[in-house]
Parts: sequence; structure tokens; C-alpha cells
Amino acid sequence: MSISDIISLLSGIALFLFGMALMGDGLKMLSGNKLGPVLYRLSSSPVRGLLLGSGVTAVVQSSSATSVIVVGFVNSGMMKVKQAIPIILGAIFGTSVTGWVICLSYIEGTGSLSSILSTSTLTGLVAVAGILLRMAGKTKVHKNIGDIMMGFAILMFGMSTMSSSVSGLKEQVWFNSMLVTLKNPMLGILAGILIATVLQSASAAVGIVQALSVTGAVTFDNGLPLLMGISIGAALPVMLSSIGTGTDGKRIAMSYLVASIMGVMTCAAIFYLADAIFELEFMDVSMNPFSIAFVNTIFRLVMTVLLLPFVDILEALVILLVPAKATKKSEQIYLDERFIRHPTLAMEQSRMTVVHMAREAGEAVINAGNLVGRYSEEGFQEVAELEESGDRYEDTLSSFLMKLGAQNLTESQSRESSIFLHTLTDFERISDHAFSIANNAKELHEKGFVLSDEALHELSVMMSAVREIAETTIEAFAGQDITLAERVEPYEEVIDDLSDQIKLNHVERLQQGICSIEQGFVFNDLVTNYKRISDHCSNIAVAILEISSGTFATHEYLGTVKANREKNFEQYFRDFQSRFVI
Repeated sequence: MSISDIISLLSGIALFLFGMALMGDGLKMLSGNKLGPVLYRLSSSPVRGLLLGSGVTAVVQSSSATSVIVVGFVNSGMMKVKQAIPIILGAIFGTSVTGWVICLSYIEGTGSLSSILSTSTLTGLVAVAGILLRMAGKTKVHKNIGDIMMGFAILMFGMSTMSSSVSGLKEQVWFNSMLVTLKNPMLGILAGILIATVLQSASAAVGIVQALSVTGAVTFDNGLPLLMGISIGAALPVMLSSIGTGTDGKRIAMSYLVASIMGVMTCAAIFYLADAIFELEFMDVSMNPFSIAFVNTIFRLVMTVLLLPFVDILEALVILLVPAKATKKSEQIYLDERFIRHPTLAMEQSRMTVVHMAREAGEAVINAGNLVGRYSEEGFQEVAELEESGDRYEDTLSSFLMKLGAQNLTESQSRESSIFLHTLTDFERISDHAFSIANNAKELHEKGFVLSDEALHELSVMMSAVREIAETTIEAFAGQDITLAERVEPYEEVIDDLSDQIKLNHVERLQQGICSIEQGFVFNDLVTNYKRISDHCSNIAVAILEISSGTFATHEYLGTVKANREKNFEQYFRDFQSRFVI
């Protein structure tokens, strides 16, 4: 093999990889970034996940691309590890489609029909049509189709170049000796891993094997181990994509490697045991690009079908291999900026993250209230950590939503993003007021202040009312429940009245000498913080109602509600008032 042949081989590989990337990018652009949402929404069962993973991978021509999307889902908390594993299995199978596409580059003939379908003719026609669409197309769709066609043509030309450059290898003694060595399954699998690792693409690695097969020296007994090793080596890009992700992101990336190793070991054990018993006659049969594509498809199909019933075992293995690390709540942010280019997914991810933030804010309110009268340093630290988490949520979400706003969002997405920005500020302020309540409780404890029974009773009533309005608000936001959201404003009115009444009662106790002035400062701070929490709950509820109605006029809405006091408002107000009486 001359230097020119080596250079020709390398250029063929480069053209093949570039063509595959260009075709895959064009297909993804043509789909309008909808493949990710399809994976997210339609992966409710293992079988559906397998089919979807296969389909999406066949479209984008890359199991790594599909797996990277899934890693992002799992890392952001939008998908569970168990839910994602079948999609990974589907991606492992779906990548075999590329081998059949490559087979088109080996169609040759002298007849009229074969001449039309030959590699050179097909590549030329597709390339001409692609460049015309790319240069003269007036819409993005036309240009994307042009990219797909140009990518396909470049891929075909690259395969032809590779095949031509290796055609003389059959006469090379070293090449035949190497292939004889690869008949050892372990060596063949290791060689396949090496090829796929270097190319970082299973499809490209299979393409190399198909190109080598034109020499006639690739037989079943050295071709199959190569294909098995390629399946394992394709896990490297997925593993690299998990760098910087959380525990679950790393687990799903690891599942690709674990599934590939388990699948290869199982299939190899079954096949070579059968060969040892029955002495299979086709082991020395020479393979061609079509038979390689066929064997690769059957091997991957068998592997995924065998592994699908054992999703639970795969999940247990990756959990064992990637143990969870203890993290602070402030470090558990469920956002992945890889979804910025997919506004639908990014909005859903934002909503889920605000829900996590909201639930922590509610937890902070409950924990802070429990400290009043029953103070503990451990409880205070829990509230402090939740408050720190709220700050970090606000910073991270604000940055994420601002970047998302730079994308081409629909009108409804822009409105929802704007409301999220307002809402997360309210949740952060709820955490702040909860921390202030914890500080008030700490001051009472450290200074040895003992509140009167009347004061403790009033705080208990108000704390219970605020806890309920917070829980109602959070559940309304999490489920976008309009009925629950409508309850919040009348509840807030009751808490306002409670606040006024409690402060009047406190003034009377001061006059009677039951409470001291120093105690009074802390007591008033507690009441004010509880009232502020209910105010922020009101803001959040209004945002929920605005999302449903498509408007964004908080003050107008509140003014109308309070002025009209419609039947539902009055009913909710009376019910809440009757349950929280001083």
C-alpha cells in the first residue's frame, strides 16, 4: 500500500465523516428541533422508548447524537434513568441503518437501470440537486434539504475513495496476516473498539469495515468480532458528553457502555458456543458491504431484544458503578444549557426547575415556623441551606431564561418565560422571609425571650394559615391548576386581616404589661414576615392565571378581583376565615 493510497484512504475517511455530519445536521435542522421533544414525550414505556430511540437515531444517523440528547434529559431531571435506558438501547440498534445507506455506494452495473443507480451517477445527480437547492433555495427548508443531499453525496464519494484506496490490500501479506489474527474474537473485539474510539463514530467504523470488505479478505469469523468491538467503542462520545453533568447524567452515559459490553458478551457467548458445538460452516465465507450491513443489523437487533427485559438490572448496575454523591440543595440545579436550542424542551425544563425551587421554598417556610418555640441549631441550618438554594436557583434560572430569550421563541413561549422570571423572584423572596423567621426564632432563643400564651397562639394560627396558602400556591404552580390559583387571593386577604388583628392585640398586651417592648420587636417581625410570604403567594397565583388567560396585567387583575369580590372569592374567603380564628 503506497503513500498515495494511505493519503487517499485518509481523505476518504475525512469526506465520509464530513458528509455524515452534514447530512445529520441537515436532517436535524429539517426536523425543526422536534426530535428531542418527541423522545421526551413519547418514551412512556420500554418498547416505545426502544422504537423511538431507533427511529430518531436512524434519522440523525448517529447513536451518539441521540444518546447525548437523552443524557441532557436525565441530567436535567426531565427523564428518569430507567425511562432513558430503552432509548439508549434503541440508539444502539438504530445506528445500523447507516450501514445500509453506505451500501448504496457499492451499486454498480452496465445495464441501463444499473447504470442509472450506479454510485457515480447517483452521487452526481444528488450532488447537483443539493448544490442547486443550497445556493438557489429561498427558504430554510430548501437549504436544509440541499445540505442533506450534499452530505449524502460527499458521504458516497468518501466511501468510493476509501474502497479504491484499499482495493490492493488483498495482495499484501501483512494485511492478510492481520485479518487472520483478528479471527481471535478477543483481538477482533479490541480492534473494533480501537477503530470506533479513534473515529468516535460507530457508523464510520462500520463504513471502514465495509470498505475493507471489497478486498474479499474480510470473512465472517474476523468481521463479526470487529462489529462487536465497534458497538462498545461507540460509547466513548456518549461518555465524553456526560462530563460536567450530575450523577444521573453520568449514569445514563455509563448505561450505553454497560449495555454494549453486556450485549456483546451475551451474543458472543451464545454464538461462539454454538460454533463450538455445531461447527458453523459459514465462518470462512467472504463478506461484502451488504452482508456486513446485514450482520451488523441482526447483531444489534438481537443484542437490544435480549437486553430490553433487563432494564431494571441495567439500572441497578449503573447506580452501583456511579454512586450518588452527597450534595447540598444549593448544588442540585436541574438545568442543562444544551436545551437552549430546543425552546420547547427548555421551557419545560425551566418549569420543572422552578417547581423544584418552589417546593424548597415551601419546605423552608414549614421548617422556619417549626423553630418558633422549638428552636434547634440543626433546624436553623436547614433553613439557611434552603435560603442559599433559593438564591442560587434565582441566579441560574435568570441566566438560563435570558439566554433562552435570545432564541426564536413563539409568543406564548416568550410570555411564559417572562412570567417565570417574575415568579422565581417571588419564590426566592419566600425563602428569604422564611430565613428571616428562622433568625427571629434564633433571637428569641438566644435572648431567652418567652412569648405569652396569647402571642404563641396567634403566631400558631397565622403560621398554619401561611403554611396552607404556601402549599396551595406551590401545588397550583406545579400543576398549573387554575382552580387552586383562584383560592390564593382570598386566602391572602384573610391573612392580611389576621396580621392587622394580631398587631392590635399585641398593642393591648403591651399596654397591659403582658409583653415587653423588646419581645414586641421580634413578634412584629415574625408577623410581618408571614404576611410578606402571603403577598408573594398572591403574586405567583396571579402569574398562573395570566399564563392561562394570555394577559400580563397583575395590578389590573388584583384591582378587579378585590373590587368585585365575586361569588367564588367570597366563598373561599369565608371558608378560610372560619378555619383560622384567633
